[in-house]
Amino acid sequence: MLDARKAPLDCPDMATLRCQIDDLDAQLVALLQERSTYIDRAIQLKPAEGLIARLEDRVEQVVANVRQKAETQGLDPDLTESLWRKLIDWSIEREEKVLGPGKE
Repeated sequence: MLDARKAPLDCPDMATLRCQIDDLDAQLVALLQERSTYIDRAIQLKPAEGLIARLEDRVEQVVANVRQKAETQGLDPDLTESLWRKLIDWSIEREEKVLGPGKE
């Protein structure tokens, strides 16, 4: 990781800009890995609470939350939703490997 993040306009050349993007990508990967540990914990907790892997109400709640956050941050909410739906589907598939598919 870089010592200090530069604002895009402070990047004097493509090499510097690419380093900044690579650093952000590394941080995003680390956050996704951390998020997956919460999915693993959900796998442990859901059976005791009688919950199945895919809870449609929760899926839509998460999507609505990230769309709102994207809009607030000036990020395309449609792109954000698309990315999160992929992430959610992956997470649910991970849960279903242990919990099995269920019906809501």
